[in-house]
Amino acid sequence: MSAIVGLYHFNEEPINPVQTNNLMKSFQQYPADCVHTWNNDNIFLGCHAQWITQESIGEMLPYYDYQKKLAITADSIIDNRDELFDRLQVDRTERKGISDSQLILLAYYKWGEEVPKLLIGDFAFMIWDAEKQKLFGARDFSGTRTLYFYYDQSRFVFSTIIKPLFQLPYIKKNLNEEWLAEFLAIPGMIEAVDMQSTAYKTIQQIPPSHSITVKNGRVSLSRYSTIEAEDKIKLKSNEEYEEAFREVFNEAVTARLRTFGKVGSHLSGGLDSGTVVSFAAKALEKENKRLQTFSYIPEESFIDWTPKYYIPDERPFIKETVNFVGNITDNYLNFSGKSPLEEVNDSLELMEMPYKFFENMFWLKGISEEAHNQGIKILLNGARGNHSISWGSWKLTMEYYATLFKRLKWLHLNHELNQYCLNNKTGKRVMLPLIAKKAFPFITRKDTNSDQFEYQFPSFINPVFAQKTKVFNKLQEYGINDSGVLGNNLNEHRINHYNRLFVWNKSGTATTKLSLRYSLWDRDPTNDIRVIRFCLALPDEQFVQSGIERSFIRRATNGILPDKVRLNQHIRGVQGADTIHRMSVNWSPFIDEIMQICTDPIASEFLDIEVLKKSLEKIGNEPRPEFVWADEFKVLTRSLIIYRFIKNFI
Repeated sequence: MSAIVGLYHFNEEPINPVQTNNLMKSFQQYPADCVHTWNNDNIFLGCHAQWITQESIGEMLPYYDYQKKLAITADSIIDNRDELFDRLQVDRTERKGISDSQLILLAYYKWGEEVPKLLIGDFAFMIWDAEKQKLFGARDFSGTRTLYFYYDQSRFVFSTIIKPLFQLPYIKKNLNEEWLAEFLAIPGMIEAVDMQSTAYKTIQQIPPSHSITVKNGRVSLSRYSTIEAEDKIKLKSNEEYEEAFREVFNEAVTARLRTFGKVGSHLSGGLDSGTVVSFAAKALEKENKRLQTFSYIPEESFIDWTPKYYIPDERPFIKETVNFVGNITDNYLNFSGKSPLEEVNDSLELMEMPYKFFENMFWLKGISEEAHNQGIKILLNGARGNHSISWGSWKLTMEYYATLFKRLKWLHLNHELNQYCLNNKTGKRVMLPLIAKKAFPFITRKDTNSDQFEYQFPSFINPVFAQKTKVFNKLQEYGINDSGVLGNNLNEHRINHYNRLFVWNKSGTATTKLSLRYSLWDRDPTNDIRVIRFCLALPDEQFVQSGIERSFIRRATNGILPDKVRLNQHIRGVQGADTIHRMSVNWSPFIDEIMQICTDPIASEFLDIEVLKKSLEKIGNEPRPEFVWADEFKVLTRSLIIYRFIKNFI
């Protein structure tokens, strides 16, 4: 709900008010409901507050408790308030008057540095403990709120965003080459694997699931949370599993509706956002509130070029959900005339670092802006659902069948295959060789050198730069292969998804900075730690059952989502299919800029210019819509984003 900042001098040197004023001025680009500061000799805390929850209205942040001698500044919404109040034995008549930041302070006073383990929600906070002369803070388990810092032998500075830190004369704006090498070398959407580093050499960040302690001139980070593969839940029937899920998920959704303003949600034609919306709309109806949904659609002039199993305009499925669920006002936004290329500079300024989701960034900003204009304070999404509530893709189905094959569970496999073949209009003669190959890849592989044909994203990092930074050795240590996969199979990939912290950073950076610009809070119930742990504890067969992929969420939403959406396995929504269409009016400037990059010695230090030239040759001078899925297009757009970042922001 806030942008927070602080400065601590180790040597007891008084805080310079000119410097703290400059820190606070940097937040003026964002709307605020109130702005306050607190300082005491060598410690300063600030807060640029945006009110989201009822308890935050009029809240004094930073807050100092004179009796406990504790001060806090916080950017937080805590979802397990009642549980914490019960454990703290706070009288029920007093609870509504206690803000989330005061609740964190009460919890810290009782449990000390154990407190982050007990908090559920989205948070980043810092506490000044005057008795112990230390700063203590934490970032939530998935890093949904950012918190950056700088320190040297005499001072420690922290901030929700990076820009204020560069207002201090002793912090230099230098490029972090190791971070940049990781960004360039990682094939997928992950920016970097070192979660303490940032794009700037002098600036660090508190990683997700970590707390920080600053005392006696020393700064220490400690991981307080991991999500392990716990023992599987064992219930008596499918119905019991489904009912247990609905209870856990409803709690996660309801907790995220706490606001004095309006509630909105992203909505596509799929399962994840549809499930979020269906639970939210029903819960809001009890409060006499209506849910506003926001859906991205292509421009009217766009001609669908995609295969028949894709659908760029998901309105037929979205409207099914809206009409079936009820209590929804739906909004469809096509952002006519907007091009992702024209948004790059603004997106870099917003993100404060390079980004990889070129095709999506402009409409993510656009939806947040429209939601803000409609008075939305909470904007829900289901972005993490693929690894939690709707786990169970076709690839997992094949892995599950291969497991049954290897364990000689012929009857079970036969039953599943009968259902699968019926659902997908195929036959066992087609499926069994595929399953056998998956079960025994080394036996079925005819060519022992076939690994050389496995997919690899084209490497466009300058090999000399890669060698200088030893980036590929580092990625190997973190378990990222040339295809960006996190494990030898999907279940291993899923566990790594939740325990490798670098997976989380992208969404936290984007949602924090979008929320600050548009004075609303992005919230994802599919990312609730209770939901994640529940879904990880479900038996594998719950996700792959009766020949249906994503079986569990389809069964659990029976009567909650319309069957057209719930049972759809053959048509997939695809966002970004109109990217090249939108860029067609400025395609020539795009090509010209890439050619300029190829001749700039600054770019050649980091980028493999020959790879750029080959990518440019394949893409050519005429825009074709299918380029959006080409690796060469990703190489070019990522190179452009990196180039502009280095030229304009370093």
